[in-house]
Amino acid sequence: MANLRSSPLLIDFQKLTVIRGNKPVLQNFNLQVNRGEHVVVLGPNGSGKSTLIKLMTCELYPLTEVKDSRFHLFGMDRWNLEDLRQHLGIVALDMLQKLSYEVTAREVNARDMVLSGFFNSIGLWPHHHPSRGQKQRAEEILHFLEISHLAGRSLSAMSSGEQRRALIGRALVHDPLMLILDEPTNSLDPGAVHDFHRILRKLARSGKTLVLVTHQVADILPEIERIILMKEGQIVADGPKTDILTSAALTRLFGKKLRLIRKKQSYDLVSA
Repeated sequence: MANLRSSPLLIDFQKLTVIRGNKPVLQNFNLQVNRGEHVVVLGPNGSGKSTLIKLMTCELYPLTEVKDSRFHLFGMDRWNLEDLRQHLGIVALDMLQKLSYEVTAREVNARDMVLSGFFNSIGLWPHHHPSRGQKQRAEEILHFLEISHLAGRSLSAMSSGEQRRALIGRALVHDPLMLILDEPTNSLDPGAVHDFHRILRKLARSGKTLVLVTHQVADILPEIERIILMKEGQIVADGPKTDILTSAALTRLFGKKLRLIRKKQSYDLVSA
């Protein structure tokens, strides 16, 4: 475990091919992410971002017969999902959809949502019995995410942004090495986006490795220095945001003439 947590390279993918439905989605795919890096993977719908997330979470595995390919996640090429969740936190769109169902189907409060990360569930069930240490950890996370005052409140009585913070808390209970967020501000109103970005910036400054997968340039936080552009299952650009983020590059990426607007601490895209 000590070696795992001291390894500088968290993701090491080389020459990977991933097939879904008899169709190659990722081909000759290369990606490395170092410990402590903050990365945005930016691309249009259908670019392979969702497949990449499933690859990083070991829900999918690449073809093994590709010569010189390498699939290393935290230094290992195969994981038991339960063990992987000790090191990798994930907040994905399908989780948000499941969260919406759970909020509707039963009353789950913010504290129980965070605690449920210890049991790989959405909310606690009667057979779950958190330990004193787990409860203390949950309170620490609620405080860090600035939702301690919502600990006992049902998620159904909370805003979408507050619900999403509770879901991030669920992903943080094991103090993971890396946190992956899939379309983190999807469906949030502007005020909620502002508050949510502030929490993500707080996470970035805490030293947690962040990988944001999105199609929104507005999700690029000041702390994020590296941008990866994905299109049609390929990485078409990878480097510092000052080099990668240009109107011309984003026009090619999204297939529409766009103009990038650089603000003091954020970005926006408008039609050119």
